[in-house]
Amino acid sequence: MLSPLAYIHPAARLAPGVTVEPFTTIAADVEIGEGTWIGPNVTIMNGARIGQQCQVFPGAVIGAVPQDLKFAGEQTTAVIGDHTVIRECVTVNRGTVDRGETRVGSHCLLMAYVHVAHDCIIGNHCILANTVQVAGHVEIGDYAIVGGSSAVHQFVKIGAHAMVSGGSLVRKDVPPYVKAGREPLSYAGANSVGLRRRGFSETSINMVQQLYRTLFLGGLNTQDALAQIEAELPASDERDIAISFVRAATRGIIKGPKRGRPDGSEAE
Repeated sequence: MLSPLAYIHPAARLAPGVTVEPFTTIAADVEIGEGTWIGPNVTIMNGARIGQQCQVFPGAVIGAVPQDLKFAGEQTTAVIGDHTVIRECVTVNRGTVDRGETRVGSHCLLMAYVHVAHDCIIGNHCILANTVQVAGHVEIGDYAIVGGSSAVHQFVKIGAHAMVSGGSLVRKDVPPYVKAGREPLSYAGANSVGLRRRGFSETSINMVQQLYRTLFLGGLNTQDALAQIEAELPASDERDIAISFVRAATRGIIKGPKRGRPDGSEAE
C-alpha cells in the first residue's frame, strides 16, 4: 500500500508489495525491494538501494549526502540488504568517490539513532545497538555486535563474530571472534557464547581461545605471537582469518587486558 499522503517521485523504482506510510518522502534515484515496509516520516534520498522484506521505522534518513567536506556531488549509493531492520531516526549516508557506496548487509538490526557514515561496509547479521555512531570508512564483519552508545573511529575494522561492549570508544581494530570492553578498549576474552549460538564446534572455540591467549596474554609482540600461533595451532578457517585480520590491521589492534582472569575475561 502506498499512502496518498506520502511523496514518491515518479521515477522511484518500488517493487510489488512495498508499503509506504504517510508523510514519507522518496526521491527519484531510489530502489526498494519487494515486501519492504517504509514507515511514516521516513526520508529516502537519491542513491538509496533498499532490499526485500526490510523495515524502515519513523524518522530514518537513508541516502543523505556524506558529511565529508571532500564530497563533490559524485553519484554514489547507500545500499541496504534484504531483511534488515532500520529503527527510529537511524541515518545511513551514501558513499563518496573513495568506495562509491555505503553498504549495510542483510538480516541486520540498526537500533534507534544509529549513524552509519559514508563508505562504511557492514556485513550480514550485524547488530548495532541504540545510538551507536560509526564514522566513515569503517568495516564491520558478519555477525558482529556493537553495544549501545559506542563510537567507532574512522577507518576502524571490527571482525566477524566480535562483540563490543556498550559505551565503548573504538579507536583500534577489533579482531574476529573476540569480546572487547573497558576503557581503553581491550581484549575481554573469546566470544565463546556467541560462537556456540552460531554453531561453531567446541574444537574451533577452544582453538580461538588458545589463539587469543597467545596473542594477548603470552607476553610476545604481535609478530612473534602470530609466528607462534602458526607454528603451534593447526590450520583452520578461524585461525587463518584471525591471523590475516591482525596482519592487515593498519590502525593496530586493541590491547590485552591489564587485569582479570587468565583468559582475559573480567573477574567476578
